Amino acid sequence: MTDAPQGPLQDITVVDLSRALAGPHAAMMLGDMGARVIKVESPGTGDDTRGWGPPFVGPEDDPVSTYFLSANRNKESIALDLKSDDGRDVLTRLVRRADVLVENFRPGVLDRLGFPVEHLHELNPRLVVLAISGFGHDGPQGGRAGYDQIAQGEAGLMSVTGPDADTPQRVGVPIGDLLAGMYGAYGVVAALHERDRTGRGRVVRTSLLAAIVGAHAFQGTAYTVAGHVGRAQGNHHPSLTPYGLFHCADGDIQVACGSEPLWVKLADAFGLDPAAPGMATNRQRTENRDAVVAALNETFATWRLDDLLPRLAELGIPSGEVRTIDRVYDWDQTRSQGLVLDVDHSVLGPIEIPGPPIRFDDNAFAGGRENHLAPPTLGEHDASIRAWLDEEENA
Repeated sequence: MTDAPQGPLQDITVVDLSRALAGPHAAMMLGDMGARVIKVESPGTGDDTRGWGPPFVGPEDDPVSTYFLSANRNKESIALDLKSDDGRDVLTRLVRRADVLVENFRPGVLDRLGFPVEHLHELNPRLVVLAISGFGHDGPQGGRAGYDQIAQGEAGLMSVTGPDADTPQRVGVPIGDLLAGMYGAYGVVAALHERDRTGRGRVVRTSLLAAIVGAHAFQGTAYTVAGHVGRAQGNHHPSLTPYGLFHCADGDIQVACGSEPLWVKLADAFGLDPAAPGMATNRQRTENRDAVVAALNETFATWRLDDLLPRLAELGIPSGEVRTIDRVYDWDQTRSQGLVLDVDHSVLGPIEIPGPPIRFDDNAFAGGRENHLAPPTLGEHDASIRAWLDEEENA
């Protein structure tokens, strides 16, 4: 067993049967908060994402996928063939000792492996099961396979993302998977709290479809309440103006005027009439967005980014530049928030990986634990996990 973790979930053991991204992300979030996460992988190949790349790093005969590294920190790995007697036996022993089981098989797969929910709760009535699917576990398309890009399209996200209504665009990260993982982890923590009262675990279900619909925000109510179907509008907000991407002399800048006083400040400072026809209220400006954007682009065209950003900050106007990924991770503000971790990988040695996005008030490190684990190699903890099971059973 690895060194005992710290954090609010330090007494929780998670069995992670999931692969790819939604389930692994949920399990990683629980691990960040101190839970012991045991990742069960197929022998030989492991999690699908171990083969996703480039980029790969490390030795040519043992390459490591950076995609896999993104979703599997703070976990141990055991390789089990769940179709074998040994694999099913070890999983049974793990379930008996676990608090949480995470799976994102297509609906029915876990049943066919011999572990339907009813059997899981016979083995361990206190077990919380997180089941993540593509489009839900029931309904007319409940058995449908789920892939993030397909879900982004089916769940409406691509229709409101992109330069215009005729050019749907996927989000630059697998946001459906990530949101499903986040909602799943949130549901698990709620179920664990309920278990303290009832003594029994329950099944928590979410899906890529549910997660994306759950993040529709104002686009959802615009349709359900007002009958308005939102469409992609590029880098400008559909309900607030000016709120979006603008151009200056040497680059791009984002400006967000979320209130009338901010608009007045912005306009007065840069020689525009805040009460001009078509600009006096947010509704007018939004209805005349093209003219407002053109006026600000013309105004900013003579300003350099290094001069414009401080001026907007001085005025109290929310603004920012558009950073590339490298400049985000090299930014001192990013690092000050614990968003870059130093870990020791068993193949790669010391590496930096993105860190958890939560900090607690009684420590300066990110997540609920001080010592974060590098993502494991396939089967790295086979022996230690089996030894732990033996010790527990012989105690």
